[in-house]
Amino acid sequence: MPLDTHSTTGIRQDFDIRPLDAPLGAEVLGLDLTQPLSTGDLARVHRAHLDHHVLVFRDVRITPSQQVEFSRRFGELQIHVLRQFQHPEQPEVLVISNIRENGEPIGLGDAGHYWHSDLSYKAVPSLGSMLHAQELPAEGGDTLFANQHLAWDTLPPELKKEVEGARAEHSYLARYEDLRKLNPWRPALTQAQIDEVVPVLQPVVRTHPETGRRALFVSEHFTTRINGYPEERSRALLAALFEHSTKPEFIYRHGWQPHDMVFWDNRSVMHLAAGCPPDQRRKLYRTTIAGDVPF
Repeated sequence: MPLDTHSTTGIRQDFDIRPLDAPLGAEVLGLDLTQPLSTGDLARVHRAHLDHHVLVFRDVRITPSQQVEFSRRFGELQIHVLRQFQHPEQPEVLVISNIRENGEPIGLGDAGHYWHSDLSYKAVPSLGSMLHAQELPAEGGDTLFANQHLAWDTLPPELKKEVEGARAEHSYLARYEDLRKLNPWRPALTQAQIDEVVPVLQPVVRTHPETGRRALFVSEHFTTRINGYPEERSRALLAALFEHSTKPEFIYRHGWQPHDMVFWDNRSVMHLAAGCPPDQRRKLYRTTIAGDVPF
């Protein structure tokens, strides 16, 4: 994680990091993100992110530009291919929302419909994502996170042996038309957008570049086939991996509270949006931090 330790040094803050009663995750309480973080505080957040994989910052009252500034302390930011849903003043912010204004969607309303790791379909996928709650529904809207280190650690030995060293194709287009059928408002991609998301090969099992821990790195949303395997065996193997990777004992279910901001490690977890009733307004702002080429 290329931490930015050269920004303006902030005043050391008194805040708590409390592990959640779950297979992953911790709360960050009492940290004021409207203020520049000191090098020591940033290092502490960084360590907690590596240890717990999902950080829940409570009662975060920051602007989109402040979210961008904080996100940049962890690395360069990536712009989502659906630029139609960028924040109007901060292009680094992707609007996640089911709200329509003047009959048009203001954001990506079906984000997270399938289990996935953000931008795994890019040659350089995401290190992590930050999602900041703006409007929350009265019911539903939870986000689930699955610990992929635990998924690898508990994979049956015969499956471990079979996928060791294997590579799989990830494609942004894999489920795109399925989502368009479910949600006709989802825009058709231009040729330029299609060219931007050419399928890539990723390791089925990746090594975390900072901790050295191994994790499964396939998802029902973006992974299409295992390279070099017969089609039938590829399908069967991926189905087994998908089922195993999202077992209940690997999952933390986040029930959003007002002003929550969640920062997760896309190298360690997958996530899924549980959805909410269509008449319930939901809006969140997402920033995505660039990572490394998986190995």
